[in-house]
Amino acid sequence: MRIEAARALVEHIPLPPAVEAELRYRARVRSTHFSTRIEGNRLTLEEARQILAGQRTTFSGRERDVREVRNYWNALEKVEAWAERKAELTEDLVRKLHALVEKGPRARPTPYRTGQNVIRDAGSGAIVYLPPQAKDVPDLMAQMVRWAQQADREGIPVPVIAGLVHYQFVTIHPYYDGNGRTARLLATFILHRGGYGLNGFFSLEEHHARTLQEYYRSLAVHPHSNYYEGREEADLTAWLAYFVQTLRGVFDMVREEALRLAKEGVPDHPEEIRRLDRRARAVLGLFATREEITSADVARTLGLAARTARNLLSVWVSEGWLRVSNSSRKARAYSLTADYRQFIGRVSADGR
Repeated sequence: MRIEAARALVEHIPLPPAVEAELRYRARVRSTHFSTRIEGNRLTLEEARQILAGQRTTFSGRERDVREVRNYWNALEKVEAWAERKAELTEDLVRKLHALVEKGPRARPTPYRTGQNVIRDAGSGAIVYLPPQAKDVPDLMAQMVRWAQQADREGIPVPVIAGLVHYQFVTIHPYYDGNGRTARLLATFILHRGGYGLNGFFSLEEHHARTLQEYYRSLAVHPHSNYYEGREEADLTAWLAYFVQTLRGVFDMVREEALRLAKEGVPDHPEEIRRLDRRARAVLGLFATREEITSADVARTLGLAARTARNLLSVWVSEGWLRVSNSSRKARAYSLTADYRQFIGRVSADGR
């Protein structure tokens, strides 16, 4: 009920477009940093932000860390695009998502592992978890996907589906590496697709990272390390309680932040502004500090692929609130039409 209350409030509270864009961007940066940090990435939050903002391209000796951060960011933007068009959770989607996490945008969908992998304690080397054998992985993954699809049709609460898919994916451990990052992205996909994206204002990954021992302890639902010696039929109540309570806490924090920003004063937007969808309003907010924007600005603000950003800009030009101010192929830029330029002072972010 707390999750539902926060969701309803945040979805309907009026915030300036530039504030929404800033909240969304900060949440994406935190999600990227903290999810990769859980797996041992050495970049700090500020260093990750610099990479994602294009202010730095490399950190000597940490090339893999930089690549992981970029890959997670690209995977997160793809997850949000899939969710927006209501793509169904399938094994093909899982394979594509893992390829984005591990190899980047040009990678082919990743096949499941063909051998055994083992999770060991970094200090002692002792076995922490022995996943199912490779021969069982395809059937287990197919079962997981079928269950998620059926649960969605039956109206099982979306946070419950997200939590159980997260658990089952890391339990099956279908890949040699990248399982944790992919599981967290799958949970994000299910939440966004099911209407629990909260406008992209939250980072569940950050809270897993900040309570890392509790996160791992909750995933260990059975004392035996072998999948076939108890975990195959374990009671998942403890994990699900952790996941849903964490989500409640995250949603409560976003709710309080949205209320605080709203109390600072939100302009009464004219009908022309209210007609714009969430993404258009976020891009409109960019004009509070500049006269022109590019497709790269839109891609970075919305977390979209460059081609998707260009397509959106073409749509917005046809809708009449943007115009092409520089038609050069290499330096194409866009500005507001006169009808919308008059409103920019009323939608700018007072606290940006």
